[in-house]
Amino acid sequence: MNNSVTNTARLLGAGLRALLVLTLVTGVVYPLAVTGIAQGLFGDKANGSEITSGGRVVGSALIGQAYHLPLKEGEETPAADLRWFQGRPQNGLGTNSVNTQYSIILSGATNRSGDNAELIRWVKDAKAAVVRDNSVPGHPVKPSDVPADAVTSSGSGLDPDISPSYAGLQVHRVAQRNGLPVAEVRRLVAEHTEGRTLGFIGEPRVNVLGLNIALRDLMARN
Repeated sequence: MNNSVTNTARLLGAGLRALLVLTLVTGVVYPLAVTGIAQGLFGDKANGSEITSGGRVVGSALIGQAYHLPLKEGEETPAADLRWFQGRPQNGLGTNSVNTQYSIILSGATNRSGDNAELIRWVKDAKAAVVRDNSVPGHPVKPSDVPADAVTSSGSGLDPDISPSYAGLQVHRVAQRNGLPVAEVRRLVAEHTEGRTLGFIGEPRVNVLGLNIALRDLMARN
């Protein structure tokens, strides 16, 4: 009986020591080590790839933002503020129906097939809007000029980037709306166009937030 109690106590003691060691290693040492390495080697990415302007954080390079006019009475969705470069459509975003006290941005894809009638209507409406909004005197936009990313949302609905083709399509409209030379706006697009990651992953892209910050700075100088 005494041996049984002694063995049980010994096993309990060993188990408790193992629990404490594992808690220390996996709950304290490992998280601190990973955090330290991330901050030391990838500080920008570890902190959310923040973009700053005027000394304050204005967004993340990983999350797209909408550039809309204030919502008017009777409108269900706000109109685009055409002074700025626009990102991809956000049809994939869900609706916060759980906690309606807060305005929460939800991400997600439309999950509609290519022959879905609603998706087809969205794409046609979006293409018509892109043609209408970006056609300026002396520079009309044809439906065939509209790239796919201008009329389709991404899998998350929060894609921060657009194609150089879509950015280039918006140049004349942005220049006209802000009274800027087309050549200067086009130069901004070229400066903010990133190539494929490692030269072969993904596609060339333009970060909309970064481009619009540069556009605001250009307007301030003119």
